[in-house]
Amino acid sequence: MNPLYSVAEIRQIEAAGAARLPAGALMQRAGQAAANAALDLLPFSTSRARVLVLAGPGNNGGDALEAAAHLSHAGAQVAIRYFDSSRPPSPERAHALERARSSPARFVELQPEDIAAAEWNLVLDGLFGIGLQRALDGAARELVLAVNALGCPVLALDVPSGLDADSGCIVGDAGGVAIRASHTVTFLGDKAGLHTCAGRDHAGLVSVNRLEVDEAAFPPAGMHLNDVAFFGRNARARSHNSHKGSFGNVAVIGGARGMGGAPVLAGRAALMSGAGRVYLGFAADAPAYDSAHPELMCRNAADISFDDTVLVVGPGLGTAPAAGTLLLRAIDSAQALLADADALNLLATSPELKEQVARRAAPTVLTPHPLEAARLLGISAAEVQRDRIGNARALAAQLQAYIVLKGSGSVIAAPDGRIVINTTGNPALATAGTGDVLAGLCGSLLAQGWPAWEATLAAVWLHGMAADVLVADGCGPIGITASELLPAIRVAHNRMAHHHGR
Repeated sequence: MNPLYSVAEIRQIEAAGAARLPAGALMQRAGQAAANAALDLLPFSTSRARVLVLAGPGNNGGDALEAAAHLSHAGAQVAIRYFDSSRPPSPERAHALERARSSPARFVELQPEDIAAAEWNLVLDGLFGIGLQRALDGAARELVLAVNALGCPVLALDVPSGLDADSGCIVGDAGGVAIRASHTVTFLGDKAGLHTCAGRDHAGLVSVNRLEVDEAAFPPAGMHLNDVAFFGRNARARSHNSHKGSFGNVAVIGGARGMGGAPVLAGRAALMSGAGRVYLGFAADAPAYDSAHPELMCRNAADISFDDTVLVVGPGLGTAPAAGTLLLRAIDSAQALLADADALNLLATSPELKEQVARRAAPTVLTPHPLEAARLLGISAAEVQRDRIGNARALAAQLQAYIVLKGSGSVIAAPDGRIVINTTGNPALATAGTGDVLAGLCGSLLAQGWPAWEATLAAVWLHGMAADVLVADGCGPIGITASELLPAIRVAHNRMAHHHGR
């Protein structure tokens, strides 16, 4: 189910597959797969289509040359911007070059201004693949910038040039550039970097072509894309013979002075995603009730029992000494705990609290954004982003907790090393309060009896799906508020229970 592979694993798969095939067969298959994907993107008859193929100096360029030959034989008007290598090419790339030169495709020395001035129906990006180690510079950099300014579809082969296939970062960080593709056809196996960090902005719609390599060449996958198949069976239709106690209790602990909205958002999310009872425990003075949702029970945090309720700790909690006391009570409880926001900041300052979290018997879920993760790990946010998968996995192992490293393509890590990258969500979630909603939603699923791993996967998926539905309905992404997610989450949860539950 949607496995993801590291570059090192792809190299092993490639070697194993090539060993069972005639020389050059994988490149030929990749070229045919790329040409087929390109033909699907052409807007009218092939003979009128103008296609620019960027063929770099490595084997990714060989794939592009094979594709160019196929497209030109299919009747497209193909122009190839070719980059030669200072090193001897591989035999399969040399054969691909020979086939392209003997095809109707034209080899052209187009400059960036020439590319900008021409009308293209499609660009094939085969400049650089998974082996790129340094930022693009010189002519390649200028070419990428010119292509990114075009308005036509761009199909990247294997990975957009300039994007790290493992991390999703642009190679070279702030000094680097990468192709912004509308589509990517990736070969052999899917790559994590296409789905997290900058990957979603640069890869576009991703399809996978395994090039008919035998299943035996693929190792067991330790990473996957999130999918309802991983958790949907835990969504259950509700029995008529049930009551509010059947669906668990959630206590949201937070709400220091000036931050009372955060626990309210989390509590409303817990309520509207199905928890039977929801308590709001305020670190400051508690309001009498929530006028929009009087079902929420508002109390002082010190007065709430931590012994019979799932705990969501951190939204608007603050970092005063009293907040630390509340967090310690939560860690010492025997209940499932979700720690977010200021609870994470408090953890980051205390090795002792971290050790206590790691020793908890009950499930623990942490939902840091990159800066909070950086504080927990003692590194910078930029370092977190350079290796989102490795850092999420390190936090999960260190704290023996389920980790949601939030961001584009949120990374979900289990203590045993499993990784899932979420595919739902969009920039509508980049606004205050959406993290509080996620915390309350996950706490609600835990309270309803979901296993911690599945609850975490489902909460992140539902949270993103709600944003996707709102944007599809024309409500965003600009200007969506966290509160608007709540009815959409409720609808998505009910539909999931109807279609996938038991």
